[in-house]
This record gives sequence, structure tokens and C-alpha cells, in this order.
Amino acid sequence: MEDLLIKLDKFMIFFIIYTVVFLTFFSTINYTLPFVLALLCALILKTPTRYIIKKLKIKSSSASLITTIIFFTVLILLLSFGIGILTTEAIQLGKNTQSYISQNSSNVYESFEKLQKYYKNLDPYIINAVDKNFSNFVTKVSNITVSVTGKVVSTIICFLTSIPYIIMVILFTLLTTYFFTKDIVNVKDKFLTIIPENQTDKIFYIYLETKKMLIKYLLSYMFIISITFLETIIVFLVFKVKYAIILSTLCAFVDILPILGIGTVYIPLALIYVFLFKNYITAFGIIISYILVSIIRQIIEPKIVSSSLGINPVAILAALFIGLKADGILGMIFCIFLVVFYNIFKKINIL
Repeated sequence: MEDLLIKLDKFMIFFIIYTVVFLTFFSTINYTLPFVLALLCALILKTPTRYIIKKLKIKSSSASLITTIIFFTVLILLLSFGIGILTTEAIQLGKNTQSYISQNSSNVYESFEKLQKYYKNLDPYIINAVDKNFSNFVTKVSNITVSVTGKVVSTIICFLTSIPYIIMVILFTLLTTYFFTKDIVNVKDKFLTIIPENQTDKIFYIYLETKKMLIKYLLSYMFIISITFLETIIVFLVFKVKYAIILSTLCAFVDILPILGIGTVYIPLALIYVFLFKNYITAFGIIISYILVSIIRQIIEPKIVSSSLGINPVAILAALFIGLKADGILGMIFCIFLVVFYNIFKKINIL
């Protein structure tokens, strides 16, 4: 009983410290973002920088400059290429939509005339009921339109006002990455001299395990999103859906979001093929594919994450469910890393 109380006390202390650190980190991320990104980039560049130092026999400053320039050049080229493809498809989608509306405007007008004739022949009581319901519907639609328009305008204004901040983040990230990469080669030795000898092994083990877990966690979710992207693009190519690349990229993006998910792309697309193109086979195929992709996503996520982190799948499922119900994506991250750090501290007999 006494051992149980001691373990419970340790867990409560761990939980409080973890919660305070987590909340502090995310509440100050607007101020620390370039340095966090730079640290991640520096950790990625650490191995190639050491390799260049060893092979070319140059200083760490020169090697860091080379790896930083190459890394950001490749990153910018890839982003430019991806944005270029997406922009081209988006422009083509807009042109085709406008062309479709102009070509089918006569059909819409004829359908409206037929509906108007049929409407005039109805019973007056039914006409009054329809008018009342239609006016309520128009009011709701107008309110929704005003709300959506306001949000779109505010989002655009927010983006425009944040452009200086984005530029500043990019510049500071670039510069800080160079300095972090230059210093991180010997950071292990400098860090260990500060720590007392009896605590060195534990703290260094925590550092190594945390870094390993973070990398595995990010890679596992990148792998899951990549699977969703590949499944989606295969489905769209099989059913000859236009703009497969931009739609698959959008699916991969919304796949991160727990509430929306890929249904925000698949379901409207199926409805478009039913009501606009009258292509029921493609629409049915898209719906079936949506169900299959969603099932595969739900099956592979806990298995991939749990196997990469070395944690029981039930613990991952519980962390995902509780986190999503509590506070969406942020709650999910909180619960998963709570499980991860608990597992790390338990391995070194701190908990």
C-alpha cells in the first residue's frame, strides 16, 4: 500500500510538471517559433554536418554554412514546386467551373421556368407554406453567407497582417539554424560538463529517448498521411477524377484534422458527381473508397504509432480518444506525449 502511494505521488508530481511545461511551451510558441524550428532543423543537419567536417577537414562553422544553405535551398525548391503544381490546378479548376456555369446557364434557366410553372399550379395553401419555409431558408442562408464571408475576409486580413511575421520567422529560423548547427556538434560534451557525474547518465538518457521518440512520432504521422495521400490519388486516378493532385493534397492536409477528416473532400466530390455530372458509378466508387480509406486509417494509426514508439496500442488508442474528446488536436498531442514521457521516466526508474 505504501509503495502504491509513493508511485501515485511521483505520478502526480510528474503530471503537474509535464502539464505546466506543455502549457508554457504552447502558450509562448508565437515568440519561440523560429528557435523551435531552428532547433529541429539543426538536429536534422547534425549528422551531415559532422560527416562534412570529417570528410573535408573543415571547421564546424564552414560545414554548418554548407549544410544550412543546401538544406534550405532544397526545401524552398520543393515547396515552390508543390505550390506551383497546386496553383496551376487551382486556376484550371476555377476556369473550368466558370466555363461549366456559363455553358449550362441555359439549362438552369429552363429548369427554373419549369419549376415556376409547376409552382403556380399548386394549391394556394401549399404555396403559402412553401413561401414561408423558403423565406426562413433564405434568411438562414443569408446569415450563414454573411458569417462565412466575414470569416473569409478576417482570415485574409489576418494573413496579410501576418506576412511581416512570417518573413521574420523565416529569416530568424535560417540564421538560428546556422548557429545551432554550428554549436550542436560539440553540445554533448559542453552539456555533460555542467551536469553532476551521478546524474549524467539519466539526464543524457532522457535526452536521447525524448529525441528518438519525437522523431519516431513525427515520422509515423508523416507515414500515415503519406498513405492517405497515395490511397486517395490512386482512387482519383482510377475513377478519372480531375485535379487529382490538388484534391489528394487537400485530403492529406485535412487528414490531420480530427473533426473534419477526408470526408470534407470525398463526400462533396461524390455529391458533385451525382447531381452535376450524373455519373453514379464514379460517385458510388468515391463513397466506397472513402469508407475503405477511413477504415484503413483507423486501423493503421494506433499500430504504426504504438510500434514506432514502443508503447502498448491500447495506451495509444486511449490517448487518441481522450485527447480528441478533450481538446481536439492539442489534447491529442498532450495525451500522447504524456504517455511517451511516462514511458521514458518509467524505463529509467524515476516513476
